[in-house]
Amino acid sequence: MSQIRVNDLSFTYEGSFEPVFEHTSFSIDTCWKLGLIGRNGKGKTTFLRLLSEKYPYTGTIDTQTVFDYFPYHISPEDRQRPAAEFAETLKPLTEEWRIICELNLLGLSADVLYRPFSTLSFGEQTKLMLALLFSGENDFLLIDEPTNHLDQTGRDSVKTYLAKKKGFILVSHDRDLLDACIDHVLVLNRHTIEVQAGNFSSWWENKRKKDQFAQSENEKHQKEIAKLKSAASQVKQWAEKSEESKIGFDPIKDPGHGSKRAYIGAKTKKMQSRVKQMEKRIEQEIEQKQGLLQDIEAPVQLKIMPLTHEKTTLIAADNYSFQYQHTDRPLIQSLSFSIQQGDRVILNGTNGCGKSSLIRAVLQKLEPAPSINWTESGSLRTASGLIVSYVNQDTSFLRGNLKAFCEQKGLPEPIFCALLRQLDMERSQFLKPMEEYSEGQKKKVLLAASLLTPAHLYIWDEPLNYIDIFSRMQIENLILTCRPTMLVVEHDTSFREKIGTKTIEL
Repeated sequence: MSQIRVNDLSFTYEGSFEPVFEHTSFSIDTCWKLGLIGRNGKGKTTFLRLLSEKYPYTGTIDTQTVFDYFPYHISPEDRQRPAAEFAETLKPLTEEWRIICELNLLGLSADVLYRPFSTLSFGEQTKLMLALLFSGENDFLLIDEPTNHLDQTGRDSVKTYLAKKKGFILVSHDRDLLDACIDHVLVLNRHTIEVQAGNFSSWWENKRKKDQFAQSENEKHQKEIAKLKSAASQVKQWAEKSEESKIGFDPIKDPGHGSKRAYIGAKTKKMQSRVKQMEKRIEQEIEQKQGLLQDIEAPVQLKIMPLTHEKTTLIAADNYSFQYQHTDRPLIQSLSFSIQQGDRVILNGTNGCGKSSLIRAVLQKLEPAPSINWTESGSLRTASGLIVSYVNQDTSFLRGNLKAFCEQKGLPEPIFCALLRQLDMERSQFLKPMEEYSEGQKKKVLLAASLLTPAHLYIWDEPLNYIDIFSRMQIENLILTCRPTMLVVEHDTSFREKIGTKTIEL
């Protein structure tokens, strides 16, 4: 076992005014199964890259450990080749038999090593890279979002696999995965960093109690400060009134009042001394109060504007089949379902089973495209005049600034930016081009646009990929409070179980 000691670490991206890390210090053990938790944009991926010496920084990271990073960058040329031909360039000195052993633990056969990488499914690519990552010895592994885009079966196999490993940092927003796989947490809070033993749920319960205590202490200090300010103000007024009462006494013309004037002066001085003591106590209370609420997670209650349709049934499929041209079998076959107003329908199934294709077919019914590359049979009907708000799983099309995005979408920019702030996006991000955003920040842009669009039906295709845990909880509360009609593809188990009212299995 060895340690990684971070001392006085500071880092700011070139051209940015806000530091990602500023005089940060902590230490972690390399035998831990460490979960890295924090809001989007707080520096989780940046920290992994600093460990990998991708960026220059000030301060020190003291360790004898060798790091390896997931996901690997695989060049376009290598993607056309089998992994067996380029594995050693990614993981020097690795032996093929070790990779095959790890593949078996992930439920894959050795043949994925010898097929062109680009022909593998996303799940197979992810598992192959994880097998390669863990095929070395004594490396401390940096694992960044391993389950994004994986179906439930893929997530379960990765969860089972990682639960048996140790010596890694795992960045993930999947609460179920974190609870199963980690024994320590490294938390990037709003203003501090903490290291704690336990999984996500134990840390969250401790944080909830800690936040409640901080809020209680803050209220106590606020009351004490208000009471002291009121008393100080009253004594100050008495002192000023007493001082004014000396005016008019002339010790030469009216020598009989000399002693009274001295008495009043002494009394005033005593009251002014009391005021100074109270002001000192106020400063002490304020000092004790500082920092109490700096890491409080109190997400703002979001709102959505669902419309009510005149029809009860918004979408209905009867014996519906869907097949892409130039394929030998239907992707979706003999599917029947309906979506009623108020339903929150989860589309469930393995990668490649047709979830996103079914969404495309629904959107095609609402806005027919001039050319399509599929054939269909049976019926898929949508209510007339149905307005849909759609969140695509792809964020690569986001370019330019938020102002241009709002103009393109017909969204009020001040309200849109206020909503992004409620999703905990820093104001400093609003001036940046969206291509510089993290993936989580890009997803928040799409979600904010959807929330501001009044609709009968909200269709969200993997909306939570890269979205931080706290924002996921915000969105859960929004859906449970406002109860919009939804069709959702999402692999986050906790999210599905909380918001879903109906499931369509593909």
